[in-house]
Amino acid sequence: MTNLAVSSSANAAATAASVAASTTATKVAAASSGSASSLTQANFLQLLTAQLKYQTPTTPANPTQMAQEFAAISTVNGINQVNTQLAAMKASTGAAQMAQASALVGKQVAVAGDTLSANAAGKAAGAFNLANAAQAVSVSVLNPSGTVAGTVNLGGLAAGQQSFSWANGTPGTQYTYSVNATDAAGNAVSATPYSVYTVEGVNVSSTSPTLNVQGSATTLPVSSVQTVLGVAS
Repeated sequence: MTNLAVSSSANAAATAASVAASTTATKVAAASSGSASSLTQANFLQLLTAQLKYQTPTTPANPTQMAQEFAAISTVNGINQVNTQLAAMKASTGAAQMAQASALVGKQVAVAGDTLSANAAGKAAGAFNLANAAQAVSVSVLNPSGTVAGTVNLGGLAAGQQSFSWANGTPGTQYTYSVNATDAAGNAVSATPYSVYTVEGVNVSSTSPTLNVQGSATTLPVSSVQTVLGVAS
């Protein structure tokens, strides 16, 4: 019986197939460990083509391994698509937030608080929300020392958001205020105060845009705005 010997070219092909398989396995392992962004679908197909090209009848490609590699192709491609979609969503959200913040420039916005900031003319604006309709409503304005700086009588008001202005402040001074409200029976009506600021610009130094407001060195998150009163007077 004649002995059949594997030719040197067959040995070379087997060696090339082994190298291709080893390279593919290394790339797949790298993708699984978190470096999928550096391995594309085209890279996978190139490696699989090399395996098929250099396989020999004595050392054919393992069908199970091939199936695993095809699954890895699908996984990496899916991860890349998800990352692309997330990046697009993030960019869209950032643009929407910037547009929302820019639309508030020049307007008066109300946030939680009880501060009145007097502008260059000594005027200050405030707002509050009445839990129920009130027959008599007044606002007591307090100096930084806690003494009464003035009173604003607003008369009867309906339930819901209300606003007021005070013109006797000292420019650049921050006051506080309290709302006194009673109904027709003389019972107290709950009032939630708001601090009103004029938006002067948008700050984009942080991850989300914030508002630069008149009378405060601290910027305001757009999400803190309770309501928009309108254009500053």
